[in-house]
Amino acid sequence: MRTASGLDHVGVCSRDAAALWDAHERLGFALTPVAQQSGAQGKLGTANRCAMLRRGYLELLAIVDPALPDNGLGAMLDRFAGAHILALGMDEPQANLARLRRAGLDVPGIAPLSRPVEPGGAVARFERLPLPDAPEGRVQLVRHLTPELIWREAWLDHPNGARELRAAILVSDRPAESAARLSRLAGLPLEPDPAGGFALPLPDGARVRVLGPDEAAALLPGLQAPALPAVAGVVLGVSDLDATRRALSGAVHLEVPGGVMVPASEAAGCALLFAA
Repeated sequence: MRTASGLDHVGVCSRDAAALWDAHERLGFALTPVAQQSGAQGKLGTANRCAMLRRGYLELLAIVDPALPDNGLGAMLDRFAGAHILALGMDEPQANLARLRRAGLDVPGIAPLSRPVEPGGAVARFERLPLPDAPEGRVQLVRHLTPELIWREAWLDHPNGARELRAAILVSDRPAESAARLSRLAGLPLEPDPAGGFALPLPDGARVRVLGPDEAAALLPGLQAPALPAVAGVVLGVSDLDATRRALSGAVHLEVPGGVMVPASEAAGCALLFAA
């Protein structure tokens, strides 16, 4: 497939690893073990834990060793702590690289990334095609070379009932420009979003919604985007909203049309909308 294949993951980022991971565990996510990353130049000072879902996942990424390269994460965190990574899946990196270059994008090549799935364990490997100079953050196509290592059955069940990553909600003061960049990266057409703005439907059934500040505030009550453009929230599919409400009983959450929302202030900078 010479286009994006789906919504792979959204990455929420922080300089405070413990606070980031603790916040999501309190919200009912069962997280993977701590995994420090490596890139083309060697070991990085960044590490993640993930909430693996049956479709897609949330990456919770932090700087754990400031003495090592951080692959640009520090510069992003200078803007704000929150969701800086929007990754669309791909199946054919070389074909997508050629397509992007034909579209006039200065993509230097396929970037490798790896991390152990647990300390001393097997190494998960990825190939990435980042969108150059995207003001929305680290927007990229990604291919999993070892998906069986991270989509383990033991990591897929969460007390809050989250099962799939249905949508990323990107807020932009120039939504048409942001949506056009995403469409170009994905190689897929846009359509109008019911809330206003634009939607990028993806082959796996998920979508990226690109909204202006007013439309996003109507969808995510209390939204206070620290900087624009940025991913301000995600939609997580659940099978039983009542079970989700029980799991969130000790956390701040709001009833919203279609589901339950945990505001960004309680979820390390990225609102979580749980929907049936």
